[in-house]
Amino acid sequence: MTYLEAVFLGIVQGLTEFLPISSSGHLSVAQFLMNHTGTEAMLLNVLLHAGTLIAVFVCFGREILELIREAIRFIVDIFKGRYRLAYIKEDFKEMNPNRKMLLYFVVSCVPLLFLVLPVGGGDRVMDVLSVFSTDDNIFVEGFCFIITGLMLIGGARREKTLKEKRDMDFLSAFFVGCAQMFAAAFPGVSRSGATISAGLLDGVSADYMINYTFILGIPAIIAANISELKSISFTGTTLTGGHIAVGILTAAIVGIAAIRLLKWLMKKKLFRYFGYYCVLFGAFCLGTNALSLVMQRFGG
Repeated sequence: MTYLEAVFLGIVQGLTEFLPISSSGHLSVAQFLMNHTGTEAMLLNVLLHAGTLIAVFVCFGREILELIREAIRFIVDIFKGRYRLAYIKEDFKEMNPNRKMLLYFVVSCVPLLFLVLPVGGGDRVMDVLSVFSTDDNIFVEGFCFIITGLMLIGGARREKTLKEKRDMDFLSAFFVGCAQMFAAAFPGVSRSGATISAGLLDGVSADYMINYTFILGIPAIIAANISELKSISFTGTTLTGGHIAVGILTAAIVGIAAIRLLKWLMKKKLFRYFGYYCVLFGAFCLGTNALSLVMQRFGG
């Protein structure tokens, strides 16, 4: 690993984490083309997410702080007996938007529990699926990019033609959570793209979905990275503290710019072009993978 490669991968992570085109998929493809696969690839993927988390806190710091304050107030109210099961429906109608969003976050995180279900041999569902991020081909990534593209195109078309847009509800929150779970399981499925598209397809406004998606990703990314770091060894890699610091800083700076760019593109109704890109890039991945297999077959 060189510093130039660390900067390049940081740029890829910063751009693709927030633009709805899949950071995991692009990093997997970039590492495949740079011949960085296996444990080192997964380790760098996990560490670069720290840079994109910094970007989220910089861009949504005020909203995150308000949600933390509201969470504390909510807990205090529960201990005071403010919320009782018999009056939950009436209480919910009177809740402020931040408190409602906190409840929606809980619902959206429930589908992620599927990924930690045991499958035998000490492995979980996410451990089995992680092979797609560390293997020596980009076959799955190609198909997943195409799926992402179709979701983005469908979401953009729905948002453009929908006359009345609304805020989130519990069913929408669960739908978005399922999309997030699917994106967490497969490289090439964009987490932000899948969750934003899920909300748009269900009629939720684009402005609401942008804020909701990026703040929702904080606990999911932290939990997934902590889980993956436990099973990754630092021994035998060429990564140094300098490489990691450069990659994280690059991902953070580029991530801030990407968030602002996405907001502008959403206002300009250009969201669907990300879908076209993902479909084309997925086809490129499938073609590249097929060519690599042919060269291995007849060249070796």
